[in-house]
Amino acid sequence: MRRLAVFAVAAATVLGMAGAASPQEAKIKTLLITGDDVKAHPWKETAQATKEVLTDSGKFDVTVVEDLEILGKKDELQKYDLMVYMRFNTKKEKGEPTEEGKANLLDFVKGGKGFVVCHLASASFNKWEEWNKLCGRYWIMGKSGHGPRSVFKSKIADKNDPITKGLEDFEVDDELYAKLFGEEKIHVLVEADSDWSKKTEPLVFTRTYGKGRVVHNAFGHDRKAILTPEVARIIARGTEWAATGKVAD
Repeated sequence: MRRLAVFAVAAATVLGMAGAASPQEAKIKTLLITGDDVKAHPWKETAQATKEVLTDSGKFDVTVVEDLEILGKKDELQKYDLMVYMRFNTKKEKGEPTEEGKANLLDFVKGGKGFVVCHLASASFNKWEEWNKLCGRYWIMGKSGHGPRSVFKSKIADKNDPITKGLEDFEVDDELYAKLFGEEKIHVLVEADSDWSKKTEPLVFTRTYGKGRVVHNAFGHDRKAILTPEVARIIARGTEWAATGKVAD
């Protein structure tokens, strides 16, 4: 009987260990919001490429949605650790959150969750002042812009930040976004010299919003740009930092 009792305790211990993932093994629950009506943007392609980058890292459990309905469901929204926002619509009736959705989004980040805004998504709600603050810098249609897509040199502005640590300056075939608006305090990680604006433009930067962490990534016009090794690494690391405040590798 004693031998059976010892065996039962040992078995229960093993099963308990197997059933409980360690914090290091627990995947980051990620909500990726996409959708776009700008013909030049292959949005399904960029959403899929971003999902691949995140899932291939082994650290993220990614759910993709193509509308804003979830923003109105506060309890469901709170199940996620962070939001990757890639959506942009020019038609207000398709792309504007409800007032409840706006409040839930801001509360999500202020409460300590992560937020990553990508490429043109910062232009989504320019008349919503708090959105502009959340993004740190934002695109205004007809005022912000870029020159012809080309291969350009991206410079690592902070080589000690956990998102860019170990990375060197790199070349990428993408659009070099320029003349973004905003006066919020940001920490620039990657920048590039724009022939279009004649200025050095911030392309990846971070900021805090309440207790939450924000990463703004202006790269990513298409799959080719996203899968540039350095860009993909910045996406994975930046998203991890937004969710957890650190980068494990």
